Amino acid sequence: MSLSVYRIVLIAAMVPCLVMWMGGKAGPIRAADISVLLFCLWAAISLIAAHGIASAVEPSAILLIETMGPYLLARCYIRNADDFENAIIFTAKLIALLFPFAVYEWFTGNKPLLSTFSMIFPTVEPTGPQRSGFWRVQGPFEHSILFGLFCGSVFALTLMVSTKGRNRVLRGLVPVATLLSMSSAPIAGLLMQGALMSWNRLLKNYRGRWKLLWAMAFVAYLIVEFGSNQTPVQFYISRFTFDQQTGWIRLLIWEFGSASVLNHPIFGIGFADWARPVWLPDSIDNFWLVIAIRHGIPGFVLLFGCCLLIMFAVSVKKGLDERLDNYRVAYLICMVNCLLVGATVHFWAAPYSWFLFLLGSGVWLLEADDGLATAHRRRPQGDPPPSRLEQAGTRLSRNSQGVGKSSRREGNGP
Repeated sequence: MSLSVYRIVLIAAMVPCLVMWMGGKAGPIRAADISVLLFCLWAAISLIAAHGIASAVEPSAILLIETMGPYLLARCYIRNADDFENAIIFTAKLIALLFPFAVYEWFTGNKPLLSTFSMIFPTVEPTGPQRSGFWRVQGPFEHSILFGLFCGSVFALTLMVSTKGRNRVLRGLVPVATLLSMSSAPIAGLLMQGALMSWNRLLKNYRGRWKLLWAMAFVAYLIVEFGSNQTPVQFYISRFTFDQQTGWIRLLIWEFGSASVLNHPIFGIGFADWARPVWLPDSIDNFWLVIAIRHGIPGFVLLFGCCLLIMFAVSVKKGLDERLDNYRVAYLICMVNCLLVGATVHFWAAPYSWFLFLLGSGVWLLEADDGLATAHRRRPQGDPPPSRLEQAGTRLSRNSQGVGKSSRREGNGP
């Protein structure tokens, strides 16, 4: 069994997080939590159906650890705005730590991190061919795509969550590090996040800006559906690539992969080889398609449905102040990026767990309110969390201020 550092951390945290979650210390148990747990259960059942119980025990166990582990870790330990901000800033610092090594690798093709660690224990295989005269940066990950996915996933979060006037250098390094991977999907994700943040900023005074964007997206879908010889999925996949040949390969992967799903819709095929022409690569550049091929349509519905449940609940959350609303928008942009980029690349190893951690990191917004957010804002580190009396006093103060303003508007106040 391969026990990398992140797996060891998740194994150590699994039981404490389960106890906290079941005891209500991570907030109420939600439908999305149950959906993630059911996905792990169904994945185990599908692997047993495909390979037998003896061969399914280990992969099912590690899938549970890599799926439920990071999700609960975020659910249990990111409980307010300060926790969320600290996690994002810490991630940006990690990217800044990797940045000098990434620049060196981009120019020379040498991999100092992997070379150094390989002197102590086994590491991943070096990859990353040249593209446009430069080397695609792999960093400490299994592939350069995964390095770009990790760095690019926090682009919107670092710009909108970290406090204004602080960490400007960190926020600037995130997109540059993503570009060094020279991978089309992470770079396209950067552009998409930038477009969504620009839309939010330009129309910030218009409350219906997101409904308008959804309407425009629906119209674009209809245009592609009726005005193109490609389906909307094919249209999207074929254009999230650097070159046309890669786009066509991904279209063929979608065609034969979706046929495999329809041929094995319930339990999938597990880790068996999927049916395709002999000249087509065995890798599947589509995370959601991989889930459906391995674990059937129920597995896909459970995992993708969990994402939609959380995103919808966060998007309709009421009573958030300006700070929390910015955090909400940043989180939703981050998750939209993960969902769409996942349709063109596969998440595996540490970035898969990172995706589940990001998914669980925004659930605290469902329990946030103005009074609690104010009580937590900029509380000095080391101070105990606000008591119920402090929270009640904050709410009472807000209510009294609202009454005073109302009285002055009516001409009855002093």
